[in-house]
Amino acid sequence: MSSFQALRTQYASLLKRFLASTKDFDVLTTIPPDHSAESETLYVLDSSFNPPTRAHLRIATTALLEKPQPRPRLLLLLATQNADKPSKPASFEDRLVMMELFARDLRSHLASTPAYSALGLTHTVESLPLIDIGVTKKPYFVDKAVAIETSDSYPVPLEQIHLVGYDTLIRIFNSKYYPPEHTLKPLETLFSKHRLRVTMRPSGEWGGREEQEEFVAALARGDRENEGGHKEWAQRIKLVNGRAPTDEPVSSTRAREAIQSAPQDLDFLVPDQVRQFVLSENPYAGGS
Repeated sequence: MSSFQALRTQYASLLKRFLASTKDFDVLTTIPPDHSAESETLYVLDSSFNPPTRAHLRIATTALLEKPQPRPRLLLLLATQNADKPSKPASFEDRLVMMELFARDLRSHLASTPAYSALGLTHTVESLPLIDIGVTKKPYFVDKAVAIETSDSYPVPLEQIHLVGYDTLIRIFNSKYYPPEHTLKPLETLFSKHRLRVTMRPSGEWGGREEQEEFVAALARGDRENEGGHKEWAQRIKLVNGRAPTDEPVSSTRAREAIQSAPQDLDFLVPDQVRQFVLSENPYAGGS
């Protein structure tokens, strides 16, 4: 479709300009383009979006519905730290296109959600969230938060609520990512201003619900103080339920596999406009 091609061309140009700049973070597009609105809270969904799925949709929807705001704001964030290498299996510009299509899908989904109406918000364009499509050159979580905070894209102060999975929480608290001292001290910048909303992922790899809750409880008890972790940080971490055990598992990997072998499964794996794009443009041709 020509509209998809136009979007790809647009994002290829915006991405090229960003990579040539000295910026560590930039907002490429806002859906809809409204730069006058100000929010006190910025929800941040940082992912590879390869492709965006209905799991991303659920994470964003439940967060945006949790605390009523006149005009919530969500940042979809893509890290380009490996942009000097081929992006596989979908190019960065294709992922950015899918992020915009996902943003449109999310706004439509919210508008049709009974819970959205129950919050007392009218179903008008003005009440739906602003969704930013952003990019960063920073590979590490803490550095991304600082890059967003120190950019001129948002008013200061602005609380960031990062929407992450339990696996990301484990990585954030792994001191090996914070050389040269390899302590948790660098997290002070993050937790002094921002929060984490963590989707639990009970599994053989990450343990059950009780084990995942214990990770945060241990932090609250002071068990990580010898590494530089403060017990007060636990108050800024909220654990929330993920998919129900009876729900079909949804992941970007499964979506990529479905494109090749079971395209009918895309109906429950990815939102509508994203599905149209992957079927029409086949950004995963040549491998999954």
